[in-house]
Amino acid sequence: MRFMMLMIPQGYEAAAPGTMPPAEAVAAMMKYNGELKEAGVLVTLDGLHPPSMGARISFAGGKPVVTDGPFIEAKEVIGGYWMIEVDSREEAIEWAKKCPASDKETIELRQVLEIADFPADVQQAAAGFTELQARRG
Repeated sequence: MRFMMLMIPQGYEAAAPGTMPPAEAVAAMMKYNGELKEAGVLVTLDGLHPPSMGARISFAGGKPVVTDGPFIEAKEVIGGYWMIEVDSREEAIEWAKKCPASDKETIELRQVLEIADFPADVQQAAAGFTELQARRG
């Protein structure tokens, strides 16, 4: 089972371009990342620049409209993520609980929808997309 752990840092929605975490926080997080890797559960991970450096593309009326960040209406944004592969939701929760997050950070845990989770007609519609097919479960 794959799970995405989404880091939601309070206040990041208003962070200026180029905002970086302190070195001590990064060092603690790298230790945690090493534990995930050593345990063989880490698939990938990345930190994300603040929304002030991003863009949103909406499709009102079927036409793409680009809005540059920051996004005034945003209350919570993703600061980074880990993709882990574990045997159960409970194991994923245990890994998330070990994260050296501050009291201004929240981790949202979401299970990845695998192609095998979809009904046969949806699997057929995705046929030929080898990246999905390889994850049949």
